[in-house]
Amino acid sequence: MMAPLHGKRIVVTRPRAQASVLAGWIAERGGEPVIFPLLEIAPADDPEPLQSLITRLDNYSLAIFVSPNAVAFSVPAILAKRPWPLGLRALAIGQGSVAVLASYGIANALAPVERFDSEALLELPEMQCDVVAGQRAVIFRGNGGRELLADTLRDRGVEVDYVACYKRSAPLDAELLVALWRSRRLDALTVSSSEGLRNLVNVLDDSARASLQETPVFVPHPRIAEVAEELGLQRVIQTGPADAGIIAALSVYNWRS
Repeated sequence: MMAPLHGKRIVVTRPRAQASVLAGWIAERGGEPVIFPLLEIAPADDPEPLQSLITRLDNYSLAIFVSPNAVAFSVPAILAKRPWPLGLRALAIGQGSVAVLASYGIANALAPVERFDSEALLELPEMQCDVVAGQRAVIFRGNGGRELLADTLRDRGVEVDYVACYKRSAPLDAELLVALWRSRRLDALTVSSSEGLRNLVNVLDDSARASLQETPVFVPHPRIAEVAEELGLQRVIQTGPADAGIIAALSVYNWRS
């Protein structure tokens, strides 16, 4: 029986450090993964905010990590200076971050189990006003980002601080993808970030944008699907959450359509 992705060239746009799992699953199913990060990840330009926080970490009861990158660019620096505080509960938006936290010995991190976004984290019983009011939280993230999490927690009586422990940047060009489109050798893209999708559109000329509009784009969250449609993409496939949802949708997609 032919593998479900036999002969399909599929672009994985996650940051390079998080791309290997989905790329491996695509290859296992007969496809050819092309890793093209739409967000480049690097340490924050200024390490001082994180270093200053490390000395004050006992003042917080909640530590929230928005992504695996937030864990990878903060926890090693913390543990190099001190043990993780016993009274500091780790929370994460996704299960990938939970796994990375566990790899550093921080177990039992709280995270949603079905939908992986700020809204889902805020819906958890442990995050309601009667539980968190009066506590202090620190959010580990990249440069910028959505304010929903902090704003909602402040409305619930939480004192919230941010630490930008890494930075995100856009690719300078998309010549690799353009060449694949020109040779009709690009079958689909997987996109896990609204910001990354905007980065891609911004570096494409009109001809390449037209090609993108006609390419199947698999996205694991309704917010990304909404952005894709706003940008004029015509073949947007919303999948289940995370990489598992993406590979499941890729495997059953009617490629002849």
